Amino acid sequence: MYLFTLLNSISGGHFNPATSVALVIFRGFPPLKAIRYIIAQILGSYVACLLIHAQWYAMIKESELALASVNLLESTLFTSTGPAGAFAVYVLPRSSLARVFLNEFVTDTLLAIVRWGSLDPTSLIVPPSSAPWVFAMALCAAIWGSSGIGLAINPARDLGGRLAAVTIYGKAAIGGKYAAIAALTAFPATIFGVLLYEIFLADYARGESIQSLPSFFLLFFN
Repeated sequence: MYLFTLLNSISGGHFNPATSVALVIFRGFPPLKAIRYIIAQILGSYVACLLIHAQWYAMIKESELALASVNLLESTLFTSTGPAGAFAVYVLPRSSLARVFLNEFVTDTLLAIVRWGSLDPTSLIVPPSSAPWVFAMALCAAIWGSSGIGLAINPARDLGGRLAAVTIYGKAAIGGKYAAIAALTAFPATIFGVLLYEIFLADYARGESIQSLPSFFLLFFN
């Protein structure tokens, strides 16, 4: 939230690759610049997770030894409550990936609507100074209400953290089929959420031109 507050006016809210892609599609943001932003987002997450591992190394090793002493390390290491779960997102064993995907898609769509509305310069309810707080509250609600079965939200946070977990624990930390859900779902969900906002919630009479929509979607308004 603090980074969003400080840097939103500089980058326009590029802390999530899915948001960067949506800005390319709906706001004409330069694609090559977006690619550089996305690389920076993933790299930043990767480095941050490695720094956390270095800072808390002793405590992490103690927890691993404690779990190994009661023969629980292997079954809990790559779970949301295991040591590797501090860096990458994992789901509980035998979770339904279809339900996990639905949970991720719906939550990411709702967050995209809130994020896009918070960045809308014509919004009378959410001025720029309030945007970080509004999105932070939505993010907290999403985490508290939807993270129980697995919730990645940000592909950069997921990919960077997962790469860090692989660096630390090896290929077993990839996370199986769930890794694809965690890394990719936010992209279609965010685009869908932004499209819903642009079509049903944006007030173009206050200054936003409907011509900002991609030409394909303008067919629905002609």
